Amino acid sequence: MYIITGLGNPTSEYKNTRHNIGFDVIDTIAAQNQISVLEHKFKALIGKGYINGQKVVLVKPQTFMNLSGESLRAITDYFKVEVETELIVIYDDVSLDVGQLRIRKKGSAGGHNGIKSLIAHLGTDTFQRIKMGVGEKPKGYDLADYVLGHFTGTERKIMDESSIKASEAVAMMITERTEEAMNRFNKKEG
Repeated sequence: MYIITGLGNPTSEYKNTRHNIGFDVIDTIAAQNQISVLEHKFKALIGKGYINGQKVVLVKPQTFMNLSGESLRAITDYFKVEVETELIVIYDDVSLDVGQLRIRKKGSAGGHNGIKSLIAHLGTDTFQRIKMGVGEKPKGYDLADYVLGHFTGTERKIMDESSIKASEAVAMMITERTEEAMNRFNKKEG
């Protein structure tokens, strides 16, 4: 079984913001695999189903980004998954170009408060992740304002395509082909 979580903030005011791209990817995965992510449990919206014959739980924490670890710790404990190998976390990254994917098996929080919370609550920085590039903060912008802002029309189109790629990457990762996914999706396009 795999826990696949996208990080974001609950409530409609954050819908479609850069910081909520993790939620957007979960929605894409759910739609492609006919999984309903509407059950309220563990301070999250969850949905259970199958991808490529593998049992998965899709998760959208409802704790706000900076407390994501509270929800994920409860979920990983309840489902008794091996965090290092059976958890996949999808989140925004301002150090990557819009639409660029970066798959990793472990790493630091890199200043991302949602990942800081996960590392603190899970007690490890070893878990699979898909970073979704949302573009670098423009000069003079406040980082919080930038990540809580919306994509331009062109950026949104790129991110929708990247969400589909992230869904393909997840399908590979849950069939123990993370290295293959890294080789395929970690390339900078252009």
